[in-house]
Amino acid sequence: MAMQKIYDFIRDSLAKEMATNGFPLIYKGQLTHEITKIFSAMAERKIEKSNLDPSVKRKVYHVMIEFLQNITKHSDDFDNSENPIGNGLFIVGEEENKYYVITGNKIKTEKIDKLKAHIDKLNSLDINGLNELFKKQMLEGKITDKGGAGLGLIDLVRKTGSKIIYEFIPLKEAHFCILAITIPY
Repeated sequence: MAMQKIYDFIRDSLAKEMATNGFPLIYKGQLTHEITKIFSAMAERKIEKSNLDPSVKRKVYHVMIEFLQNITKHSDDFDNSENPIGNGLFIVGEEENKYYVITGNKIKTEKIDKLKAHIDKLNSLDINGLNELFKKQMLEGKITDKGGAGLGLIDLVRKTGSKIIYEFIPLKEAHFCILAITIPY
């Protein structure tokens, strides 16, 4: 059921985007710092053409950067084991009254339950609960070996007011993790 929602969301969003604004930004491959900068610049040019409130523009950029960093840091698909930079899928687009960001990357099967539980918890909290969790994580969170403190997804849900849509597609020895969020305006 959830997978169908994601397929429908992607199909409908891409169809609307292509019909009204041309193609959305879509990228699949290694997400280096340079690629992240290029994507940010492309999205910035596209968004600047709109008459959006600056706070919405900041939210879109924030979501893009956070999702790109998640792929870079947490993808279990990378080309160079000495300098692991994640490979993934990244889509940014616009439909009626909202922007959307969709990412996908390979993750190890043993990571799924923890990630699902974390996202489900975030999706269940109201703004006060999210703020409390964010503060708690700021005070008590530990920096992981990949450089994260566990604040990214909390902050995305907190700042956008949207729930994270997710799905895990089984692969041979891992899963393909799809995350999507909308930024209403």
